[in-house]
Amino acid sequence: MATIKCFTDINQSKKLTEILPLESADMKILPFNGREYRIVPINDISVFGMEDEIHAWSLAALLSVLTEPQLAQNSIGKWMVRIWDKNNYPWSVGGHANPVDACYEMILKLYKLKLL
Repeated sequence: MATIKCFTDINQSKKLTEILPLESADMKILPFNGREYRIVPINDISVFGMEDEIHAWSLAALLSVLTEPQLAQNSIGKWMVRIWDKNNYPWSVGGHANPVDACYEMILKLYKLKLL
């Protein structure tokens, strides 16, 4: 059984903390056993205020950052996301193995184009 990526990974999360408001993150990545990490909801008070926590985004949080997103999977299993800007011009990215990566790439694209 294949695993499904539901959240941004560590590298994606670190990059998004430079781009998005931290309030848009709904998860956090925490160090665990020195070599591993675990992901918990941002409001999990049992692990509040750990120094090494990294804000992270679920697929739902990533979609909420985008304007009228459309997420689709093609016939070979690759994911794409499309949005329309304020001038009703479509922007899209595709060819990703999972929807989290597609949304992440769209956010980077919009940021570079100063549309975010």
